[in-house]
Amino acid sequence: MEVLQQKIAKLQQQLAGAKKQPDDPADIPRFEKELAAAHAELSALKKA
Repeated sequence: MEVLQQKIAKLQQQLAGAKKQPDDPADIPRFEKELAAAHAELSALKKA
């Protein structure tokens, strides 16, 4: 769970950076998708 929380924090930073400086327009949706998947996985682990 700790690893997932670290991954979520890293993805949030990357997403914020991509929104400030959108070099590649595909980055923002990709980071949002990865972030949602990590949140879902973390929720599933908390329920188990």
